[in-house]
Amino acid sequence: MKSARVLKNGLQKRAGVATLAAKCFSSLAQQDYIAMEKAHGCNNYAPLPVVLERAEGVFMWDTDGNKYFDYLAGYSAVNQGHCHPKLVEAMTEQAKKLTLTSRAFHNNKFGPALKYLTQEFGYDKVLFMNSGSEAGESAVKFARRWAYEKKGV
Repeated sequence: MKSARVLKNGLQKRAGVATLAAKCFSSLAQQDYIAMEKAHGCNNYAPLPVVLERAEGVFMWDTDGNKYFDYLAGYSAVNQGHCHPKLVEAMTEQAKKLTLTSRAFHNNKFGPALKYLTQEFGYDKVLFMNSGSEAGESAVKFARRWAYEKKGV
């Protein structure tokens, strides 16, 4: 019981810090947000000098209220547009039940999704990926397995 109370107190403190941080940083100039990123983050991209705050459909707005057309679509992660009401509703409803499971567990959505994709596209099997590096790694493993089984390499 004590550990649950300590966890609850810790989460409440973190939530309070997050709320305070949101209030403190909600009205900075774009160059201040960019400077904060440069000072505290690792430099692995050279983003455009625009600080986005919200988006809807194909449009995005920066912290100064300027409206942009999103030609990048989140590198294809949001081809359906930003904040689509049906997707937001579906994500919210699912997050209320179960936010995420690692592949170390089964869940009641994964199998049906795999079945749908294999039947819809005529595949034997499908493999979900989080990133391109996982896709490349899996492709190498598939090729090695095929070479071993089919060619005896």
